[in-house]
Amino acid sequence: MTQDPLADDLPPDDPGEMTRYIENRYHARHRAQLPDLTALALRVERVHADAAKVPLGLAALLQNMIGELEVHMKKEELILFPAIRRGGKPDLENPIAVMRTDHEDHQAAAAQILTLTENLTLPDGACRSWTALYDGLKTFLDDLDAHLELENQVLFPQFEPEKV
Repeated sequence: MTQDPLADDLPPDDPGEMTRYIENRYHARHRAQLPDLTALALRVERVHADAAKVPLGLAALLQNMIGELEVHMKKEELILFPAIRRGGKPDLENPIAVMRTDHEDHQAAAAQILTLTENLTLPDGACRSWTALYDGLKTFLDDLDAHLELENQVLFPQFEPEKV
């Protein structure tokens, strides 16, 4: 297995630069990952429709995630991130609250992926496409988790009022 060249890439401390990092590291990668994963899921569902462990509905879930993530990422790229790059003024509490709600929806979709795939457990004798699908899903879910954690735990708190 080849080393992911981005795996050891640390995000910058500056919030404006961090937004660029998120766009380049995570947004671009999600946009590249999901269409391929959806195509693989469609293939696996079609070819193995009668198999006991086929993840029926996975392709539809991934297709929905493409749309949901794209809308979310566009909101960040066009509204929230430019405001952060301008220093975070005016108040960003409401846009960040919307992003956090979106993140909860993305995490729920990720949990559905794990349910449909029995925690990415391949059946005995899984074909190359099924194996590639689950390997790709593992990478996507790890990326999504790291992406959401970076925003929720590092970036957003810098622009939210402290809770007493």
